[in-house]
Amino acid sequence: MVFGSEICRGAPGSDKMRLRSSLFACCGLLVQLFGMAVFLRGFFPVPAKSFGSVKAKASDVQAQPARGLVSNWTQVPSPLFGRVVIMLVDALREDFVFGSKGNKFMPYTQHLVERGSSHNFIAKAWPPTVTMPRIKAMMTGKIPGFIDIIMNLNSAALLEDNLIWQAKAAGKTIVFYGDDTWIRMFPDLFVEHDGTTSFFVSDYTEVDENVTRHLDKVLKRDDWDLLILHYLGLDHIGHLAGPNSHLIGPKLSEMDNIVQKIHVGLVSKENEDSLPSLLILCADHGMSDTGSHGGSSNHEVNTPLVLISPAFRKKYSFVPAEDVEQTDLTSTLALGFGLPIPQNNLGHLILSVFEERSLQEQLKYLHLNGYQLSLLIQESIPTYEKDAGYKLFQRAQKSHSSWIKLYLEGNTSETLANLGKKVLQQYLDAVKFMSSSLKRIVAQYDMYSMVIGAIIVVEVVFLLVASTPEALGSNAEFEVPVSSPLYSLLFYLLCLMFTAIHVVVCTSITTSCYFCSVSWLLVGTVIVLISALQCVLFSTLWKYFANGKPQRKSCAADCSSWSELDLVLLLGTFAHILSLGSSSFIEEEHQTWFFLVNTLLLVFFQDACRKYFGVIDPKDKAKKWIPEDDCNKEQTTIHGLFEASYLDPKDDKSKDYIQSSRSYEKWLVISSPWVLLVICRVLRSLNQTGIKYAQEPDFGHWLTSSNHRLELSMLTAISLVLIFILVQKTCSFVSKAALALGLVGIYCYRAALGNVVFPWKPDKPDVSKGIIEARFVYVFILGILFTGVKDLLKSGVSSDSVTNSRGLWEIYNGLVLLAALLLRPHNLPVLLFILVVQIILTRFIWRTLGYDAAQITIIYYWFGQASFYFQGNSNSIATVDISAGFVGFEDYVELPAIFLTIFSTYVGPLLWAVHLTCYMSSERSRYSSAVGHSCYCFILLRAIPASVYIILITSLRYHLFIWSVFSPKLLYEGMHTLVTAAVCIMFTAMDQKRMLKMSS
Repeated sequence: MVFGSEICRGAPGSDKMRLRSSLFACCGLLVQLFGMAVFLRGFFPVPAKSFGSVKAKASDVQAQPARGLVSNWTQVPSPLFGRVVIMLVDALREDFVFGSKGNKFMPYTQHLVERGSSHNFIAKAWPPTVTMPRIKAMMTGKIPGFIDIIMNLNSAALLEDNLIWQAKAAGKTIVFYGDDTWIRMFPDLFVEHDGTTSFFVSDYTEVDENVTRHLDKVLKRDDWDLLILHYLGLDHIGHLAGPNSHLIGPKLSEMDNIVQKIHVGLVSKENEDSLPSLLILCADHGMSDTGSHGGSSNHEVNTPLVLISPAFRKKYSFVPAEDVEQTDLTSTLALGFGLPIPQNNLGHLILSVFEERSLQEQLKYLHLNGYQLSLLIQESIPTYEKDAGYKLFQRAQKSHSSWIKLYLEGNTSETLANLGKKVLQQYLDAVKFMSSSLKRIVAQYDMYSMVIGAIIVVEVVFLLVASTPEALGSNAEFEVPVSSPLYSLLFYLLCLMFTAIHVVVCTSITTSCYFCSVSWLLVGTVIVLISALQCVLFSTLWKYFANGKPQRKSCAADCSSWSELDLVLLLGTFAHILSLGSSSFIEEEHQTWFFLVNTLLLVFFQDACRKYFGVIDPKDKAKKWIPEDDCNKEQTTIHGLFEASYLDPKDDKSKDYIQSSRSYEKWLVISSPWVLLVICRVLRSLNQTGIKYAQEPDFGHWLTSSNHRLELSMLTAISLVLIFILVQKTCSFVSKAALALGLVGIYCYRAALGNVVFPWKPDKPDVSKGIIEARFVYVFILGILFTGVKDLLKSGVSSDSVTNSRGLWEIYNGLVLLAALLLRPHNLPVLLFILVVQIILTRFIWRTLGYDAAQITIIYYWFGQASFYFQGNSNSIATVDISAGFVGFEDYVELPAIFLTIFSTYVGPLLWAVHLTCYMSSERSRYSSAVGHSCYCFILLRAIPASVYIILITSLRYHLFIWSVFSPKLLYEGMHTLVTAAVCIMFTAMDQKRMLKMSS
């Protein structure tokens, strides 16, 4: 320890830098964001070892095993189908075809399913259930990485072996109409194509008509072999209005008519000399009960797969659909179309499709599938000889060679038939086992990048925690030891050690590593950063524990004693952090926050009762938030406002008025927690979220059903009027007019989309895209935000605190108007109640009960987290409402779409954080340290859970639910940290500007 103190102490002299606690915490959060980015790059891994861009060739097809006998079965089997049509309906749930909606709206498809020449399956899609990864899975047979959900926004060309390339190489003519994602993934492979944008979710009519308009001509032509149709309208309706919308039925009927048109057109072209055609009705993913997708609920992963062809035996009764994997379509379609199986395929053959073929051909198909999987096993698993599926495949090959020998000898005994059935079952078991083994090693982690990112994140959190006593001191600033750690021997030793470790790791590692492929400049920067953080942390800890330097404390902290509120806030925060290690708690995290907020409200009630009906403990009184410049001055409350009024205390009428006012105030304060409890209960019933109860009906589903559009319209109108009443109090006259016109424009926008109706035409809404109405609202939003920014800039010049506060409130009001535009109509009560709760807390809780800055900040954070789930959000990607990213846009514009989607997702936490900023800035008597304390606590509340979760998810990386539960939560944690950093930069700018004014 002596040696450590000397090498960290460095040269004598001034080696410390004074920083505001807000600036220090903000810089720490930005460094943590960098560490999280490095960790995410390593955690969302590169694909497992595969053949890369190498394509399978027909000449590479393995001959069937034979014991020394000549066999000509060395070619790809002849195709079973001539022309193939793939009709992919985006977001088509399996119950839309096989359930009650299918019976009602898709009668022709139902007839083919029940009594036609068809095979029916429920194809299970792996999460993430978004379009690009699912297309990739069906065409390559490979399970995409989870990070492909990000690539879904801008799909690049697919270089891996796939069915489209194989068909093109075999001389097949391919035609495509629909989602332009296919055109980006398979460039120059379609002889004819017409793409439609998949991101303009407000359009659910033209986007499908642009596909269907080609059908009449193309079905009459004979110059194509593979026709792919990708319909997007159903998916867009889901994003806009959900699966229970009145628009779903007509869209399903439209799809049924298209199935009939294609089927009739194919049948009319059939003749004895041609191979039978095949029509495939499928979906890339399903649709959640909220209309979105991306998660792992049953409605999202279960999709219909209907194969219709004269080659199949006609059914005379309904046969229940069997479960298959979506990747199983790849090998099945490849062999059915006479193509080599893509080399990276993980799926196994759907044998029932080939049930009309001879046993000899069925064995050939299974052998080809098994041989392809065995090669992939050898590439991916070092100890492949021990794999159960691989060993079973070797035994099946030996049995198969015996069967071929008997067959070629002309043996027709029962022994041949029994042996053939045995070989068939062996092959089936072998391909299933090998497929399962490969799916278990879908990807490998970049552990080196994960460790580097985790080290940065953990070092920052430890430094923030170690600096907390001084950061929350009376001046909200502290001395950061910088120069001595950077000039110490320890710093250089750490740099050399980490450099040596980097060289050793990068020269010995056999797998792909991101951090080993970057430039030495970036590597050196990260090494210096990690070493500097460790030295600063050691120096800080040494100052606290070895030197015993007393820390300056505020007058509130001098009278320290833990209150019930302090215990609830501390225990609740740590209990939530510990719950992140459980998949069930992550799936139902909303229950945790609802419980914590309800408990908090009961503590408010207890504190209010103690204030008005009990004896106030002197310690409790001393713990009130008292301005640091006058520790003996009593905090101003509503009582003080009455006593300082123009009323004469000696006058009897004045005394009665003051007494009645105090009584009135008392009961308002006491009843406030119960009012808030009622509000929270109402918000809980508005949106069911999570996993366990997500399927249960809620008030939101009732409102969004087509039968209750009038009720939704009334609720929307009332909510918008009340939002105006609550917000306009902090607006200037011009902003009030802009706010009113903007809220009217929001109702007109929702009416244009058909979500709500106008009173004068409730039965015939004119449905449009609402582009003009939304842009009309954007003008007023930008106007209010511009007014706020102007006031902030003006206050920076004139040092006018009133102008500064007004500017912040203008920005807050502009964000409220933007939130009202982006939120779906049934969620407007969430926004309304957020405003109501904020007003109640501000007027009746904070000042009256005397909570300090740290307590208020934690309470704001808790309410922000609860509001996130009140919106209907969860830790599943499926609850992200991407339709918000296209409000007011005719085409997909990447940056605005990303910003609007993030804002609509985190509107609850954002509004609470911005309101906290406005509230702290308006409390001028507490400004000097309150803003710094609040910013520091807010960042600490975000940094600690994020760092703990990174450690937990590293230890749980092989958990069964790693991709369905823990990975989406990690993305949410990263994005939430980014949003928090954006708000805290504003916090820090305010604090720094205030300090500059005070120093000048």
